[in-house]
Amino acid sequence: MLVLNGIEEIKAKVGEDLGTSDWIQIDQDAVNAFAEVTGDDQWIHVDPERAAETPLGGTIVHGFFTLSLIPRFAYETYTVEGVSFAMNYGSDKVRFLSPVPTGSRLRMNSVLSSVEEKGGGVLMKVTCTIEIEGSEKPACIAEMLTIVFG
Repeated sequence: MLVLNGIEEIKAKVGEDLGTSDWIQIDQDAVNAFAEVTGDDQWIHVDPERAAETPLGGTIVHGFFTLSLIPRFAYETYTVEGVSFAMNYGSDKVRFLSPVPTGSRLRMNSVLSSVEEKGGGVLMKVTCTIEIEGSEKPACIAEMLTIVFG
């Protein structure tokens, strides 16, 4: 795991790869649990029989489920130390580029795209690319923002 120790080290890593997570598999039980928690129980996610009749051939993982995996993947690849605290500041671009068939394995690669002074801290923009095993096209690319205070 990459450790970014303090604001100056964060600034020095702009443009660099922060790492790639391990693969995780998303099964139907996880998709169903996400649907239950969020209330998004659209049939393309939770009805395997009906979804099998579509050109996708089965259920797909919710886009926001895929997006919500970013913190899990990030915790596997890099950490920020030597600062007072850091917190989620939101996101800029988020694109769902390819549907994720339920049962797929996903992983994430992170690149520190930019760092800018903001509100007494620094705002890190990390480009997160969530890949689907065996697919040329990623599931999701998101620019995630974290504000870090020294």
